[in-house]
Amino acid sequence: MKYLIVSIAILGLVGLAVGVGTQAAGEASVAATVTVQNISVGVSDGIVAYGILAAGDSKDTLSPADLQTATNNGNVTETLNIRGTTSSPGSWTLAAVAAGATEYRHEFSTNGTFPGTDLTLVNQTLQAGVAAGGTKTFDLKITTPPSASDFTVQTVNVTVQATL
Repeated sequence: MKYLIVSIAILGLVGLAVGVGTQAAGEASVAATVTVQNISVGVSDGIVAYGILAAGDSKDTLSPADLQTATNNGNVTETLNIRGTTSSPGSWTLAAVAAGATEYRHEFSTNGTFPGTDLTLVNQTLQAGVAAGGTKTFDLKITTPPSASDFTVQTVNVTVQATL
């Protein structure tokens, strides 16, 4: 009986040793990368000088040609938005119709013709689905207030915004 217990104990230890010895540690890895999205837009040439206009007069960027190009400088597909501003020093307000002494009209066109789309103080879609590195061109047109009484230079900026 003693031999039986010793034999069983020895077999048990051998079994443990064989079991431990046959277990192999294995490793594998997953190649993982990440890029932070970059939402960015640039406009070139980014400058429009309408010059001196009479009250109630209009001027566009078609002739002489002063086409503006918005470029998706990010790394994801973007929607480009566009909006106008109140003039600075702030005496002219943006309106769908140039009227009175202080309301001016500002339009944009993506097809090289006017009438275009009236700019507002709220973002409007210039172009959806612009791929990274893609561009969208546009022209601008201003109409000054018909009875303007402020004869100082008015800055009438246009903002282009990139969103997802």
